[in-house]
Amino acid sequence: MSLAKVIEVIAEGDTMEQAVENAVKQASETVNNIKSVYCENIQGIVENNRIEKYRVNAKVTFVVKKS
Repeated sequence: MSLAKVIEVIAEGDTMEQAVENAVKQASETVNNIKSVYCENIQGIVENNRIEKYRVNAKVTFVVKKS
């Protein structure tokens, strides 16, 4: 039987897709066995009446290994 754990992260990117990819990329620097990512909120950061970047609240799921 395996055990999964979920962490919540906030990441930014120039596109929505890049923000999600950055969430996984940054989380993978300290977390192994990432299996999925779920985005709850997507925000557009506006400057000078334009969306400059996107921010996502992402839940990253990974499998915990037994020691």
